[in-house]
Amino acid sequence: MPHFTVVPVKDDAQSNYDSLEGINWVDYRDTGQDVPDHQDTVSSDGHGNHKEDSPFLNSASAASKKNDFYDRNLALFEEELDIRPKVSSLLSRLVSYTNITQGAKEHEEEESAAASRRKTPKSPNMGTLMGVYLPCLQNIFGVILFLRLTWIVGMAGIMQSLLIVLMCCSCTMLTAISMSAIATNGVVPAGGAYFMISRSLGPEFGGAVGLCFYLGTTFASAMYILGAIEIFLKYLVPQAAIFHATDALGSDSAMLNNMRVYGSICLSLMAVVVFVGVKYVNKLASLFLACVIISIVSIYAGAFKSMTHPPEFTICMLGNRTLVRDRFDVCAKTVMKGNVTVPSQLWEMFCLPGNMSSPQCDDYFIQNNVTEIQGIPGLGSGIIRENMWSDYQQKGEISEKARLQSVDVHGAAENFGMYVSADIATSFTLLVGIFFPSATGIMAGSNRSGDLRDAQKSIPVGTILAITTTSLVYFSSVILFGSCIEGVVLRDKFGDAVRKNLVVGTLSWPSPWVIVIGSFFSTVGAGLQSLTGAPRLLQAIAKDNIIPFLRVFGHGKTNGEPTWALLLTGLIAELGILIASLDMVAPILSMFFLMCYLFVNLACAVQTLLRTPSWRPRFKYYHWALSFLGMSMCLALMFISSWYYAIVAMVIAGMIYKYIEYQGAEKEWGDGIRGLSLSAARYALLRLEVGPPHTKNWRPQLLVLLKLDEDLHVKYPRLLTFASQLKAGKGLTIVGSVVQGNFLDSYGEMQAAEQAIKNMMEIERVKGFCQIVVASKVREGIVHLIQSCGLGGMKHNTVMMGWPYGWRQSEDPRAWKTFINTVRCTTAAHLALMVPKNVSFYPSNHERFADGNIDVWWIVHDGGMLMLLPFLLKLHKVWRKCKMRIFTVAQMDDNSIQMKKDLAMFLYQLRIEAEVEVVEMHDSDISAYTYERTLMMEQRSQMLRQMRLSSAEREREAQLVKDRHSLVRMGSLYSDEEEEVVEAPPEKVHMTWTREKCEAEKRNRSHAPENFRELMSLKPDQSNVRRMHTAVKLNEVIVNRSHDARLVLLNMPGPPRDTDGDENYMEFLEVLTEGLERVLLVRGGGREVITIYS
Repeated sequence: MPHFTVVPVKDDAQSNYDSLEGINWVDYRDTGQDVPDHQDTVSSDGHGNHKEDSPFLNSASAASKKNDFYDRNLALFEEELDIRPKVSSLLSRLVSYTNITQGAKEHEEEESAAASRRKTPKSPNMGTLMGVYLPCLQNIFGVILFLRLTWIVGMAGIMQSLLIVLMCCSCTMLTAISMSAIATNGVVPAGGAYFMISRSLGPEFGGAVGLCFYLGTTFASAMYILGAIEIFLKYLVPQAAIFHATDALGSDSAMLNNMRVYGSICLSLMAVVVFVGVKYVNKLASLFLACVIISIVSIYAGAFKSMTHPPEFTICMLGNRTLVRDRFDVCAKTVMKGNVTVPSQLWEMFCLPGNMSSPQCDDYFIQNNVTEIQGIPGLGSGIIRENMWSDYQQKGEISEKARLQSVDVHGAAENFGMYVSADIATSFTLLVGIFFPSATGIMAGSNRSGDLRDAQKSIPVGTILAITTTSLVYFSSVILFGSCIEGVVLRDKFGDAVRKNLVVGTLSWPSPWVIVIGSFFSTVGAGLQSLTGAPRLLQAIAKDNIIPFLRVFGHGKTNGEPTWALLLTGLIAELGILIASLDMVAPILSMFFLMCYLFVNLACAVQTLLRTPSWRPRFKYYHWALSFLGMSMCLALMFISSWYYAIVAMVIAGMIYKYIEYQGAEKEWGDGIRGLSLSAARYALLRLEVGPPHTKNWRPQLLVLLKLDEDLHVKYPRLLTFASQLKAGKGLTIVGSVVQGNFLDSYGEMQAAEQAIKNMMEIERVKGFCQIVVASKVREGIVHLIQSCGLGGMKHNTVMMGWPYGWRQSEDPRAWKTFINTVRCTTAAHLALMVPKNVSFYPSNHERFADGNIDVWWIVHDGGMLMLLPFLLKLHKVWRKCKMRIFTVAQMDDNSIQMKKDLAMFLYQLRIEAEVEVVEMHDSDISAYTYERTLMMEQRSQMLRQMRLSSAEREREAQLVKDRHSLVRMGSLYSDEEEEVVEAPPEKVHMTWTREKCEAEKRNRSHAPENFRELMSLKPDQSNVRRMHTAVKLNEVIVNRSHDARLVLLNMPGPPRDTDGDENYMEFLEVLTEGLERVLLVRGGGREVITIYS
């Protein structure tokens, strides 16, 4: 198989292409330059994005290869060969690509004497056996096999023990199948499970599960250290104990304190070893693995030897109770010294000193006999029948052999320490949690993918073979332990009945010390491996920069050693050691590993079901159903072993997930969750296509039309502020704008405008999408946005745009014609329309209105928008304390009292709290002010129609009108939409004057005073006078009632059918809203948007 080498090369070239998975810039230009410096395949940019260094070279000597670029047969493509290479040049780069190890190997080299010299990386040459199979064996076999498996068999019986092993091993086997599929779908660099999950399910899941995996590995190191200290204090050097029990009941607490002291010392020493040099840990790994294998072989040898020559380990029974054997010498009540029968040490333990003929002894001791039975009857003894079924015990319950006869008499409490008893209450679920860590460690192969000759073949084969081997060992060990060892010995966790020997050691051959010493070194080695791997996993998470507060742990020594991560790992492991109980630490790390395995299965299932094009694993023996089964088993095992630990682990993972999501981990790793979101979105959009939403589901889906200034900055961001307050993060928001020009020439400008709007949306906390259109005319661009924004059923139903202030001062009519054209387009498209006027006065998101009113002037009914919008605004914290008032207008022939009752009932049925008021508008004569206002409006319109006048004449006439009607306010302080840029005047053309042209010009000049006289004698149109009268009267009433309102919502009249009156329409709207600080003009979309029905 070819090997590839990644060589990073610095270049200033840039690309407009979006960066792909890990490749921010790829230059395919052909060079013949050899670069001897090599770096890691996976590096990190300043923002924490893992990136793969490009295997494609870029060099300044590209000109020397010009003949390669401009090949005669590729002349059609010669202009793009610098970014789209020839296949031959691409393949020539891929041939030298290799996956360099990231992890301990580089640290070893850095610590060597030649650390200052860069080395050419060696080709990975590890096969399946050394690279995957044996490391997995070493990680899977551990402390539980030697210290707790016999006890599990004794408590659960052979049948339930086999079920426990089957559940745990099936879970890891299904996870290994899923992991093999993911691992063979591309290169897996450092990080192992974290990398696989984060790149498959996204940074949120990756960070959450990565930290859970890290905590699991850290607590695993604590568990291994506790196991090593238990072997040290119980079986190797019991005399080293610092704390001693003052009575029989205090032995457990004394032992826990000893474990804490020695565990802390051991953790410190291990941390120093890891800090000084990880190469020592790697060199000792083979020794530790040899200890594990030798120990297991000695168990099998002892088991088969017991068929003919069972080892001599007798246990002493008082009645049917098991006695602690190291408290006395002879298993008898009396002994013969010469010809005299004297009390034994056992007698003295249960009886007071005195005459043997009338002893003062424990009742149970007196009435029951002392017997000796064989602790290891052997494989052919038939003891398997007694050990077949479970015998769970409560804490403090004495271990008894059911077949032995005894007189059931309550003994003295002070003699309780003489019996072997249960130190914790046991159950099936507890044993599952304790055993599961012995099935973990299946990720060791995937973590070493960089060292493998053929990772995509070795990882599945090696991992599955290792799980198969360990499962067979566990199954056979359960059967052998149940077939060879007496039940009371199996239930004796610490070997008290067999003179403080390790129970599994009593079965081994040639000596129990083989198991004791071998298990001690294997647990120490496993602890060192966990303490080495956990900081590197945390460092990989920190370098991804998805969890900001972990950023400091991405740094370390100059050679890359994760110093700070090692310190944190040591502190967390110390917490586990302070627990001091192997049986309590094991379920904790079971939770974290099970959660990690759960998400590995989920990642495989999601990728398989989505059928993403990049999902092409070489491992073919997987199926989404197997992944879901594995995921279900992981979840079930979590709750079976400890439901409260499971909830705590899920809460921790959920908090990390939400934290990463809140911090906005903007990583594009091509993860499956994004693909799942796309599939879910597609499904939802297809469902939405069935028909329009019901009135109950209607909410404003906004298209916000923004104006950008010449620097492409959002001119009036308060439009976005108001949109965010109205939406409160719900529904669809599309922010659109038009860039005037040609698409080919203005593409860069469009991208800059899009980025500016996105930045402003983020500042104003608007959750939505940005849509920029390039068009030759702004009016056409707006029409395109109204028609094409959205997708399927997820389209806007409401348009929000700014008011075109400055339209009066502009000689160019396009400023207000664009506005009116947009109003007509929204009406034709049956869309609702909102026009905030004086939007610069609108509150920011940081302001709070402590009181005030939102006034709704409901003049005509157009779907209920006026009722719904204040209700939505009051959901936002800015408007929450404002009260809602609804005004409606009654004419002369209306019953205003009845109208008020009906409106109050209507609002009650709508479940909207508002104050209701009916305003009566009496018929009145048209005032002189109204007549004058209409006249000024029509004179201005007429004046601006005479655009053919020379610029000097037009300016003079406009000045005359302005002087005559100085009462009219010509402008405003705030503009939501400025005039469109007037096209540049054409260049002067040299003309030859003839007599006819000269006379025509004189006639035009002589007509100018006549035109002005006609303008002054103009009679206003009666329909315009009526409309102006309505606008003036309504404005008087609204200003009188709502001059101090926080916001006034008002029906927006529709534009005239005749386009000749468009300019008059703008004047009507100005008059209608004059004197109001904040006005929202609302126009319904022609459908009901609010209902009284549930």
